Amino acid sequence: MKLDIIKNQWLDIVFEGRNKIYGAYELRKSNQKTTVRALIIGSVIFSLLIAAPVIANLLPDSKTEEGPKDIKITTVKLPPKKEEIKPNLPPPPPPPPKVDQVKFVKPVVAKANEVTEEPPKLVELKEKKIGAETIKGDPDAILHVEPVGTGTAAVVEEDNQVYNTAGIEVKPEFPGGIEKFYKFVGNNYRTPEEEGLKGKVYVTFVVEKDGSLTDIKVLRDIGYGTGTEAIRVLKKCPKWNPGEQNGKKVRVLYSLPITIQSAD
Repeated sequence: MKLDIIKNQWLDIVFEGRNKIYGAYELRKSNQKTTVRALIIGSVIFSLLIAAPVIANLLPDSKTEEGPKDIKITTVKLPPKKEEIKPNLPPPPPPPPKVDQVKFVKPVVAKANEVTEEPPKLVELKEKKIGAETIKGDPDAILHVEPVGTGTAAVVEEDNQVYNTAGIEVKPEFPGGIEKFYKFVGNNYRTPEEEGLKGKVYVTFVVEKDGSLTDIKVLRDIGYGTGTEAIRVLKKCPKWNPGEQNGKKVRVLYSLPITIQSAD
């Protein structure tokens, strides 16, 4: 006898003499319906998968091309922007003053006809401020020469102060020394012919920058024309070596006592 496994005839043979209440019997008994249902569903799904591309090609495209549209542009005038009122701010600081700068040129030995620019002199650098960095100039710039000014030259004040011999660096001196000066006075002074005349005549004078004696004054004399004679002698005195202060010749006040003693 040939059995068809699709039919349920073999179930009775397999479960003959066994407990058919057991769940396996019921599962095997309903297996035919489950198999047929699964076969139908699988066939439908397989058919849909195969036919899906064909169906997709037959469907119309959802993206429809839209034709050109007339766009009208309207100008919209916006309201004016409100200007913000700025608070009262302090004025900006003034620009820094311009500072004259002197260009330093590296000295190079060159022929006389090849010299184009000279380095600055020390006199030009006295009141100039040297820059903190090197500023490159324009080699193609046009050279402008300012005309020579016609202003007056600076006047150097001359030191006409009369110094004292106590605080002078270099004291004035008679040529050959003070002993020769005393000898000159003694040889030229004419003592009045007055018996018993004795004393000192105190005189002062200024040794000028050129060594001449000026401003001769008699501070005290003993009479009989002794002071006038002292002035006469000093006026014919040779020029002295002038005094110096800070390396410059200056005027110096000098005092001189002349001892008078007449012959007995």
